[in-house]
Amino acid sequence: MTIKDRKEGNKLIVSVDGRIDTTTAPELNDYFEENLKDVTDLELDLEKVDYISSAGLRTILFAQKVMEKQGKMVVSHVCKEVMETFELTCFTDFLTII
Repeated sequence: MTIKDRKEGNKLIVSVDGRIDTTTAPELNDYFEENLKDVTDLELDLEKVDYISSAGLRTILFAQKVMEKQGKMVVSHVCKEVMETFELTCFTDFLTII
């Protein structure tokens, strides 16, 4: 998994490339812990993610909870397979997916 980011003022755009699973989710969680402090607008771009495990879902939930206190979060470019996971786990009920 590769994490790339771009900051525009208080907006952070995070692009993930690869699987978000038990092996890689801790790295993404650490990234969020270190980089969300002054962010009011987070876009998580999952265009190059074709699989997300329960560990990955926990990481996204962590980011969502942080951003609920600081601003807003959107998830973009979600592929069919990941969207099915979001739907099965009811993440579509609280994530803003564009």
